[in-house]
Amino acid sequence: MASGQRLSATRQDLLRGRRRLVRLAHGRDLLRRKREALVRELRRHAAGAAESRAAIAAGADAAYAALLAALASRGEPGLEALGWPGRRLDVEVEPVQVWGVAAPQLVRLPPVRRTLAARATTPAGTGAAAVGAADAFESLIERLLAAASRELLVARLGAALAATSRQLHALERRVAPALEAELSRVARALDEREREERVRARHLLRRGRGVKPRRPRAGC
Repeated sequence: MASGQRLSATRQDLLRGRRRLVRLAHGRDLLRRKREALVRELRRHAAGAAESRAAIAAGADAAYAALLAALASRGEPGLEALGWPGRRLDVEVEPVQVWGVAAPQLVRLPPVRRTLAARATTPAGTGAAAVGAADAFESLIERLLAAASRELLVARLGAALAATSRQLHALERRVAPALEAELSRVARALDEREREERVRARHLLRRGRGVKPRRPRAGC
């Protein structure tokens, strides 16, 4: 029976609607438990995410301050030459499930920080400002990679919590009340029909016995 569909004034539809109301109550309880579990998981991961964001913001400020110092020392063409060739970072991704919420998780993160020898540069040819900028940005990249999995999970948990709350709200405020009102309407219609049938049966029984119905006396 679709939501909003009117029930026929029959015992069969009344019983069917009551069974559906029981299922709706069970689904409501499941959604409430799921929402509570999602709130707990979101709080647990959000605390670490807030700390990571603060560390990333501080690292970004330090990295761009070092970059300005390196630009002042070497100039943009000099920094571009020091940054060549580019480097590719490969990461492995595995799916995780938290209360039915799927999210990717980065595993086996590659090392990001390098020594001067790994960068194929020398201290004299690079300069302290450029070395400091490279170190700061490599440290920032490490923090971003470490926080990526948690940020994705927090975003997915937040979306799942919002969807669950919408479903629960619709169930409690629209679907269940509409079904309860429809069941009340059907029950009243059936009770009225039963009363009419009892009156009709008594009338037919009197007629079968040859008893005329009483007429009201004058003045009554």
